[in-house]
Amino acid sequence: MLYLPPDAENKQQKSTIDWPKRFQELAKTAKYPALKKYYEAGIASSSSPISHVPMVAVDFETTGMNPDKHGIISIAVIPMTLDRIHMSQAKQWIVKPRRLLTNESITIHGITHSAIERAPDFSEIIEPLLEAVAGKVWVVHYNGIERPFLQGAFKERLKESIHFPLIDTMEIEARFHRQKRSLWDKLTGKERVSIRLSDSRDRYNLPFYAPHDAMTDALACGELLQAQVAHHFSAENPIGDIWLP
Repeated sequence: MLYLPPDAENKQQKSTIDWPKRFQELAKTAKYPALKKYYEAGIASSSSPISHVPMVAVDFETTGMNPDKHGIISIAVIPMTLDRIHMSQAKQWIVKPRRLLTNESITIHGITHSAIERAPDFSEIIEPLLEAVAGKVWVVHYNGIERPFLQGAFKERLKESIHFPLIDTMEIEARFHRQKRSLWDKLTGKERVSIRLSDSRDRYNLPFYAPHDAMTDALACGELLQAQVAHHFSAENPIGDIWLP
């Protein structure tokens, strides 16, 4: 993942959307065949136990942090459940962005101009990407990247967007480690607990992975969710307790 998250309080959000019903409605209006098929595959209801829900850990590398000005250059998706991460089914794509690479982004993720010179446009991997995530709940670390970047890429190429619930492991960490600071903490300059991916993993004694590779970060995110549920929830908790609308 390319960026550092904004220093802002993350609040738990409860989804009031009936996502299975919403997917049925979206399937009727979707124009792009692969997008229609994605919605027709359905999605878990908010009352489904977490242990029963198929998920997919997802990470993007981008040319910058602003979805209005920057583009996707790498995507990794790894199917998973609460019990297993299926690396044998993982997929990764390098795509050629329609925005210029920046020196900063090249330094961070190491994807250079030569690496994307012959890469396909994002439009060419939409169908296999949707096939890889169909029927699964997305798992990401900071929803401010994957969803808006994906929606922007869809609108630019297909003239229609994509909608889905997701689980944000950063938001879950914020619930338990970003409680409002006391006046004493502020006066003494006590730093707030970091909820970055690597720091969050460290709290659960998960191994360190070098950041800024889409596949590695997706794996790191999936493992973090498994640890979070084991420590803070029950496998029988409804998925609606941890996903965002």
